[in-house]
Amino acid sequence: MFIKQLYTNCLSEAAYYIESEGEAAIIDPLRDIDEYLQLANERKATIKYIFETHFHADFVSGHIDLAKATGADIIYGPNTEAGFTFHAAKDNEVFNLGKLQIRVLHTPGHTMESSCYLLKDETGKDHCIFTGDTLFVGDVGRPDLAQQGTVTTADLAGMMYDSLQNKIVPLADDIIVYPAHGPGSACGKNLGPNTYSTIGTEKQSNYALKAKDKEEFVKVVTDGIPPPPDYFPVNAKINKEGYANIDAVIEQGMTALPVADFKNLSQKGAIILDTRRANVFTQGFVPGSIFIGLEGRFAEWAGSLLPFDQDMILVTAAGQEKETIVRLARVGFDKVKGYLQGGFEAWAAAGENIEMIIDIEPDELMMDIPFDSNLVVVDVRKPNEFVEGHLKDAVNLPLADLKDTALIANINETDNLYVHCAGGYRSVIASSLLKRQGLHNLRNVVGGWGVIKDQPKAQIVKEASVLN
Repeated sequence: MFIKQLYTNCLSEAAYYIESEGEAAIIDPLRDIDEYLQLANERKATIKYIFETHFHADFVSGHIDLAKATGADIIYGPNTEAGFTFHAAKDNEVFNLGKLQIRVLHTPGHTMESSCYLLKDETGKDHCIFTGDTLFVGDVGRPDLAQQGTVTTADLAGMMYDSLQNKIVPLADDIIVYPAHGPGSACGKNLGPNTYSTIGTEKQSNYALKAKDKEEFVKVVTDGIPPPPDYFPVNAKINKEGYANIDAVIEQGMTALPVADFKNLSQKGAIILDTRRANVFTQGFVPGSIFIGLEGRFAEWAGSLLPFDQDMILVTAAGQEKETIVRLARVGFDKVKGYLQGGFEAWAAAGENIEMIIDIEPDELMMDIPFDSNLVVVDVRKPNEFVEGHLKDAVNLPLADLKDTALIANINETDNLYVHCAGGYRSVIASSLLKRQGLHNLRNVVGGWGVIKDQPKAQIVKEASVLN
């Protein structure tokens, strides 16, 4: 028996490779499938099954392309309807993989078709369970994504309680828990720091499993769920209906565009996405560019802030063109028309106009606050981060909301904007969006709240909800 967790940090996503006697299965694959094919080839194994725990909302799965490449069967749980060929498994149906057995446990709650896969080893002993978005380390899946008809968030939370209590909690404490996501994922409220656990550990430490009854479970699981990223329903629909072959998407995106062609596409309405590092972007960029650097939670922010129905052209660091296209494709962007040949340096060398963002240190912000009556501190962290502590008189404009132009309607052109986040990544994204909307009188505070809060002159406010 061979099991490998294949973890993708920027999506907090875990796919799994399972193998026995030359037969392999993949659970919850990403759209770019080369890693699974390469691993099977290296181990001289044949991929027999592709198990999906549910229709994922936070990334585009590789189930269709992987099935075409290998001839493997796509397996979903009960109550699944889709626009492609798949096997709808029955609850408790068993699939043989070499000397292993994989049993389907239908666990509705996160979605109606959500299912977990219980793996028995060569001796027939329960070894591990792949829980998808039903059970995470320290958390459970959010029950607000699959509302349909008369089914409410509370209804789904109640179903999840029954699924956990009837299917998961009775399992032996030593069974390993392999979830689909780790820390940072928006598929739960507050996932723990690890990417795997055990049934026993979760019974002892997972807040949701400690609820004394269904009523309490529904309350604690539904209380304080942040709004899901806007791209979640887009990705869920893609996973259910199908998508273009990723090789074709990559081939199109890898078109090298000379400056003139790049400029022409931009003038025709193509979005310019710049994926270089934040401290490089601020020093110079193509006017109108949106910055989302590969070094952060790139795919998540791209999905949350960029339109899916608009052509896109790229500015990247040399050699990162394909990586950018693949990571965009993971969340459903198929309309990348190419990248700027020679990068930003070629644009500047051609004598084209350039933009910059002024970076300042937090101590400079502290010095400016008492003497600038037009100074506005724009804090782009999430509301829950803001209430934990922020500068006096700061305005909270969460990054996820900045694509709504109405949100910034009250900002005056004479305001001197000092933009910050927690560490300096999101603030550069926000600054690029604000500049794109015509607000050029701004500065990016390097290091963000992590440095600001330690400034001797910082006047820090905590909201009453945190103080009580």
